[in-house]
Amino acid sequence: MSDVAAATASAASPVRGRSLATDAFRRFFRHPTGLLGLFIVGFFVLASLLAPVLRPYDASRDRDLRARLAPPSAEHWFGADELGRDQFTRVWHGGRISLRVGLLAVTFAAVTGTLLGLAAGYVGGWLDTFVVWLMDIVLAFPGVLLAIVIVATLGPNLTNALIAISVTQVPLYTRIVRSVVLAVRETEYVQAAKALGTNPLGIVFKHVLPNSLSPLIVQLTLSVGTAILDVAALGFLGLGAQPPQPEWGLMIRDGFTQFVRAPWMSIFPGIAIFLSVVGFNLLGDAIRDVLDPRLRDV
Repeated sequence: MSDVAAATASAASPVRGRSLATDAFRRFFRHPTGLLGLFIVGFFVLASLLAPVLRPYDASRDRDLRARLAPPSAEHWFGADELGRDQFTRVWHGGRISLRVGLLAVTFAAVTGTLLGLAAGYVGGWLDTFVVWLMDIVLAFPGVLLAIVIVATLGPNLTNALIAISVTQVPLYTRIVRSVVLAVRETEYVQAAKALGTNPLGIVFKHVLPNSLSPLIVQLTLSVGTAILDVAALGFLGLGAQPPQPEWGLMIRDGFTQFVRAPWMSIFPGIAIFLSVVGFNLLGDAIRDVLDPRLRDV
């Protein structure tokens, strides 16, 4: 029994955990594309948080017909739209909507998918079969199409768009966590914890879940970029944010009919979507490289 206790203590050693975390941070800050992604993401997050303080904005009252379709200038850096609204201000505040919905959708999907994956992988049996069957049904539909169906059924608004995006991403986290749990539950330290009579919930949340976090963190980062694209796609189709909200996809839609006369109406929100998605993808790729044990000695 002493050997079992020693194995459990070694697996849960806080010193070893701190050493691996320190090494991961050092390797990340030597990753040039990761730093670029972190800078882009940090810029958008900080700009979104400071937008109401540095440039307060009320979309329902923003209208200046004298500046209608004004091109980019010193007064309107990104030009103005068909109602004379300053595009720079709207793109800036639009980041608050796109990032907030994207982050919340990914958070809800990750929590739900992780719980389902833990239950299916650790308990097994009929529960595992049912969860896998349910996730396969959801994955049978293209993600954007399923989101469109959900929003069209519930009604077009940001809350329902958030729900739809969350539902489409739950299977990703469920399958990732389940696959890791199936391997982790057979390891020596989990078997040692069982032999010591540890509560099953304690085993799951103290031993199994912490060792499943690496792929989860990578998927979380990459999924935010996908969620931002989905929010923009639903907004462009009129199923997400509703006028006069300054959401990037909705702004591209507003500029679609005016693209020949005023291309800046669509170009600048499109650039914002592009940069934010690239930033999260670069950050996710870097985190994947840092957490990959095969690359730790590279």
